[in-house]
Amino acid sequence: MDTVLPEASNTLFINGQWRKSRTGRTFAVDNPSTGERLFELADAGAEDAIDALDAASSSAEGWAASTPVERRNLLDNSYEAVMDNKKLFAELMTKEMGKTYQEALGEVDYGAGFLKWFAEEAMRSYGRTFHLPDGRKGLVTHDPVGPCYLVTPWNFPLAMATRKIGPALAAGDTMIVKPAGLTPLTTLAMVEVLRQAGVPDGVINVITSEHSPEISDALFADGRLRKISFTGSTTVGKTLMKQAADQVLRTSMELGGNAPFLVFNDADIDQAVQGVMMAKFRNNGQACTSANRIFVQDGIADEFVNKLQRAVSALKVGDGMDPSTDIGPLINKKAVDRMERIVKDAVDAGADLLAGGHRSDLGECFFQPTLLDHVPRECEVFREEIFGPVLPISRFSSDEEGMKAANDTIYGLAAYAYTRSIKRSEWVQGHAQAGVLAINFGVLSDASVPFGGVKQSGMGREGGSEGIYEYLTTKYTLLIP
Repeated sequence: MDTVLPEASNTLFINGQWRKSRTGRTFAVDNPSTGERLFELADAGAEDAIDALDAASSSAEGWAASTPVERRNLLDNSYEAVMDNKKLFAELMTKEMGKTYQEALGEVDYGAGFLKWFAEEAMRSYGRTFHLPDGRKGLVTHDPVGPCYLVTPWNFPLAMATRKIGPALAAGDTMIVKPAGLTPLTTLAMVEVLRQAGVPDGVINVITSEHSPEISDALFADGRLRKISFTGSTTVGKTLMKQAADQVLRTSMELGGNAPFLVFNDADIDQAVQGVMMAKFRNNGQACTSANRIFVQDGIADEFVNKLQRAVSALKVGDGMDPSTDIGPLINKKAVDRMERIVKDAVDAGADLLAGGHRSDLGECFFQPTLLDHVPRECEVFREEIFGPVLPISRFSSDEEGMKAANDTIYGLAAYAYTRSIKRSEWVQGHAQAGVLAINFGVLSDASVPFGGVKQSGMGREGGSEGIYEYLTTKYTLLIP
């Protein structure tokens, strides 16, 4: 693991150099499965943040002037470099975050895919020429937005970084990346790999910190910063949006989710059970796209629940490095405490506990995969994002009742539905209040598609042909001969 990680505590990457923090502070990263201390990192403060912005600003003009071919080649090289270190990244993610090694291998493919996708998108930031109604000629072009502040979450430490870094590089922007304090090692390793692949000094800067407000306050007060891209909770996102307003920063916000999973009477039940297992228990249930609320139509509910109970009960909990493990640890003890509380709240309100429901004896960060049926919809497990291996079920009668319940949330990120009917699929597509929707499949993320939410799940899109335009400004020019 150490071959692409900097020396311990020398973990700020600013202007092409690894260095300590000006604060002299450090913080630790531990393995949630074993409690093992993995690394001591530099804990950045306001001065470090401004140093990073100095580097990003000083390199901005040169990188903006690079050609699309140069950006494409750099991203292609970066993709190959990440894939060459696939096993290393997978092990690192499993140890710092807890996901299974097999899932971590999949995340490397997924995350590296953003580098490959945006290598090609670097060649396609189209402009246009046109004639005004009076015959004069106009020109529309796209320019880099300027230095960006990219804040990533702990649950997908590689993919959430590349999903921002890829389009920023492709657009010609420089950046400051702040990975989550719980899982920063993957991002640090990735940036070293990108440095070796040829990223110019100052284009990418990484600051690790347990004092996020100190970093954002310093950066947002400086007029040189031009964009914030954040993936995380709605509560924190709202705070950052308020701060961003003072400098009128471009904002991309991928915030909380509360994904419904609708199973209609005409669904293929076995396929739907497989889909909900994919959508719920991926990443130990710690994904913003995780199926959070399962709504099953009355006609098939009993058969669906019985089959789902058998599937959930068969899951094996363990260390993510064990190839027989299905569900690894949660990120920390606090997450386990919350699982215990929301399950108790649901059972006290009348829900039936069909599987799990308790801490595991494997360690303080482990919780059993849990299935709850007949859950009252006012319970916390239905109202707020779960972020763990707890699966609540509610029944519905009419299609309209099911859709109303699915949309009854302040969030609107992901949604899922299972039906054999084309007509019903089209109806769901037209009525689901979500930014991303999967019909008859349990996974919906890919570098080639636009990802983002509606309502309080955020704004902007990452991935797809739309993703690069979050990092570009649009300029209209009137051409007079």
